[in-house]
Amino acid sequence: MIRLNNDYNEIACSEVMAALQETTPCSYPGYGADEWCQKAAQAILAQLGGKDAEVQFMIGGTQANATLIGAALRPWQSVISADCGHIFAHEAGSIEYTGHKILALPAQNAKLTAKAIAAEAEKYRQSGEADYLTEPKLVFLSSPSEYGTVYSKAELAEIRRVCDAYHLYLYLDGARLGYWLAMPGCDVTLADLAVLTDAFTIGGTKCGAMFGEALVLVNPALREHFRTFRKQTGGTLAKGWLLGLQFYTLFQNGLYFSLARRADELALQLKAALRSAGCEFYLDSCTNQQFLLVSPAQADFLAQRCIFEPLGTWPDGRQCVRLCTSWSTAPARIEALCHELRQLPRA
Repeated sequence: MIRLNNDYNEIACSEVMAALQETTPCSYPGYGADEWCQKAAQAILAQLGGKDAEVQFMIGGTQANATLIGAALRPWQSVISADCGHIFAHEAGSIEYTGHKILALPAQNAKLTAKAIAAEAEKYRQSGEADYLTEPKLVFLSSPSEYGTVYSKAELAEIRRVCDAYHLYLYLDGARLGYWLAMPGCDVTLADLAVLTDAFTIGGTKCGAMFGEALVLVNPALREHFRTFRKQTGGTLAKGWLLGLQFYTLFQNGLYFSLARRADELALQLKAALRSAGCEFYLDSCTNQQFLLVSPAQADFLAQRCIFEPLGTWPDGRQCVRLCTSWSTAPARIEALCHELRQLPRA
């Protein structure tokens, strides 16, 4: 039974495990004041095309999102997100817990559009009741989105222009960043993100690390007392070198992207087999996540061969399911599953 319900179901890639094992006898300063956090930050900054930025290492994605947004906003300010955005749909009210409202807008292909952001910001500007409404101040994007779709460089540039016009921060959640930047046809780089966003994360938890996210603070306004706020909200790991060492290892010799690229390739191999078997896709994705609409018989067939994530039942009785490869997915197991899909019942 191959596990395809998520991309964080194994401990860490062999290179990260070896690095952790090799440094077991060593001791380091605490709270990120160690050589590995410094080296990891330098390795990431080297990918940003000379752009000035600061790198902070966080334990997990929800923590990174809540800490950054909580630090960036004043008490009366709010966040613009797609209605399927991770902070709105899957983080247990973590942003609201910090005291900030989420303005959830209808998504197109699971993404926010520049037009929708501008309309929401303009609505506040023209309300005549600014003293009694939350002020939109930060735009939250996920790429890949909750349904595997991604932003093009042109889309990000258009959103950046809107954010500049309305003085909004632009923050991109990159929990699966590697699977986006390594996918075929991607026209966005880390250097582009350093130009187009105020802050973004580089996901480690889902991309080969045991745990951890690298938060890149591009806008200097977001760096002031960030470490203090991170500590205040419980986001500072005493054994910080465990984060730095993992990211340093992932950013050696292109490992982070090669791991992600292999997962994307396996997902596309699976996608081709599913399409040949007559499956319908909910949205088109070239990343490691594939979303299908399947009949009950097809769902039963898949459930006997792999573990997938069910995402709900449509009015016509079909089920939406997610199949998700990862850095740890074995090619032979995908090949075997693709062979068995020839027997998949037709819808």
